[in-house]
Amino acid sequence: MITAQTSIEYDRKTYSDSTLLDLYRELLKPRMIEEKMLVLLRQGRISKWFSGIGQEAGSVGAAMALEKDEYILPMHRNLGVFTVRGIPLNRLFAQFQGKMSGFTKGRDRSFHFGTNEYHIVGMISHLGPQMGVADGISLATLLDKTSKVTLVYTGDGGASEGDFHESLNTAAVWDLPVIYAVENNGYGLSTPSAEQFRCRQFIDKGIGYGIEAVQIDGNNILEVYDTVRRLAASIRLNPRPVLLELMTFRMRGHEEASGTKYIPQELFEVWAKKDPLNNYEQYLMSEGILSESARESFRASIREEIEKGLEQAYAEEIVHPDTNREFNDLFRPFNPLPVEPQGGSVPMRMIDAISDAMRLAMRKHPKLVLMGQDIGEYGGAFKITDGFVKEFGKERVRNTPLCESAILGVGLGLSIKGHKAMVEMQFADFVTEGMTQIVNNLAKSHWRWGQNADVVVRMPTGAGVAAGPFHSQSNEAWFYHTPGLKIAYPAFPADAKGLLLTAFDDPNPVMFFEHKALYRSYTQEVPEGYYTIEFGKANLIREGNQLSIITYGFGLHWAIEVLDKHKDISADLLDLRTLSPLDINAILTSANKTGKVLILHEDNLTGGIGGDIAATISEQCFENLDAPVVRVASLDTPIPFSPELEQNFLPKERFEKRLLELWKY
Repeated sequence: MITAQTSIEYDRKTYSDSTLLDLYRELLKPRMIEEKMLVLLRQGRISKWFSGIGQEAGSVGAAMALEKDEYILPMHRNLGVFTVRGIPLNRLFAQFQGKMSGFTKGRDRSFHFGTNEYHIVGMISHLGPQMGVADGISLATLLDKTSKVTLVYTGDGGASEGDFHESLNTAAVWDLPVIYAVENNGYGLSTPSAEQFRCRQFIDKGIGYGIEAVQIDGNNILEVYDTVRRLAASIRLNPRPVLLELMTFRMRGHEEASGTKYIPQELFEVWAKKDPLNNYEQYLMSEGILSESARESFRASIREEIEKGLEQAYAEEIVHPDTNREFNDLFRPFNPLPVEPQGGSVPMRMIDAISDAMRLAMRKHPKLVLMGQDIGEYGGAFKITDGFVKEFGKERVRNTPLCESAILGVGLGLSIKGHKAMVEMQFADFVTEGMTQIVNNLAKSHWRWGQNADVVVRMPTGAGVAAGPFHSQSNEAWFYHTPGLKIAYPAFPADAKGLLLTAFDDPNPVMFFEHKALYRSYTQEVPEGYYTIEFGKANLIREGNQLSIITYGFGLHWAIEVLDKHKDISADLLDLRTLSPLDINAILTSANKTGKVLILHEDNLTGGIGGDIAATISEQCFENLDAPVVRVASLDTPIPFSPELEQNFLPKERFEKRLLELWKY
């Protein structure tokens, strides 16, 4: 249980009266905005509010202490960060109201937004993932040698998430210049700290990560300002992470609808005596720094600013839906002309083609950073990055801790600072550890607030190597369902190289699937040098008129083997190559031509991509179909280890049977 003294002791050190008054005005401003928001909430003029009353000093003090171009990653009780950074109130209020002049075009609410103009990256509702993003921003400052600090907020509830551990651990290992400000207000919504963690205080956690940890009175504006100012100056000279615990208390509910009945009411009486605004105001007046007339002048000025901002925001019309705009904002525009191969070609396996593409991309993009487990001197689990450290150095080819979520967050943070990132999942199966970062951060950031995620996630995928249920899954359909992601899945070495080079050029998030069983089992003539293959362009491998086979990945090789066995079958064999964007025109053209379609994929049948393609064909080609659209896929079970069971799981033998049935239909 948090306890509190009944007053705050201030030490002005050598700070001038002007600095102290600046802190006062900035402390007063979010309090007055909040008081106005609570009135508007009761009037039904805003839909929801997360109050930070009682915690303003932690936001204002830290924001005032940092340089204006140093990034802060706030949460929903850090209004003072936004006001200190000088965001015009009409835009802030428009954001709260879901208006176009806000920062998310009405697509998100309250503080769920970022703005590079003001060097703020707002939270998502999952709380913890922003800490990995802070790691990425701070890594970029190291790589750019700019001597900057990043500060990220979390709470005693959010600090229970795995992202807290992953991000602090990564920052400690990499000596990242980031301050983790934990606002310890005693509760994660209604759950008290005693049910969140067993340690006595958050600074005890610093020992486990081998980092410095500092605890301060989060209601003391001067202590917050001075501590963050000193820490930031030190970190700029000696980059390292610091855990900063701000002892504070929120005087209202988690959000207004939740109320405060779950909190012992005597705590409110105790902490009311430590109100950060009232105490600081009394201190300034007792020291003769703030007069009654100046106090009223400050309030009048802020009140006028609030009313003017509200007037502008309310005068703005509501957002009018524009479906084209919604789709167009999913991705940062990227429409390059494909780079054709020049010169000769050489035999390559897929693993060689992928490695070659990565090496060429690293040479072309000096701000591209590769990250993954064991990808450094060891060369990766499949030796794709063998020799990369020697050529590009450890700063750009980074071994990571087993922290998939944090490292994916680092990728977004690097993007915010103008870098590119590649994150290798050692096996595609392990991506579950980073799903929130991929589907809620990488996929949505451009649509939400215009920030692209320039990240390629490499996914060694697929069965056929007797690796069992945790190293063999085909999970591309998990991401196919998520707007904002691009998905490539090559079947041949030449395609793998060209598509991967396109992925690195593309400023948007790309899930790049590489079938492990094809790494070393298939060799093809691959063009030398740099070339690209456009996303969304399927490849017609074979042409026929009796039926269409639509597939990707290992399915191409199964189909070629079966067609070679049955020479009488005249079939279109369409390699999708990318699943998002999907070449719908190529699919429909082939279906309309042959009238019979079989869709083959290695993923499970239920929920697989084939179902969506089949529905599209049925809707748009119905009058030209001569048979039902057929899907062939793996069993709806996990993938077994035994080679015999694995072959039964995979669709290869069932494919041949169904193909012959469709051919004879």
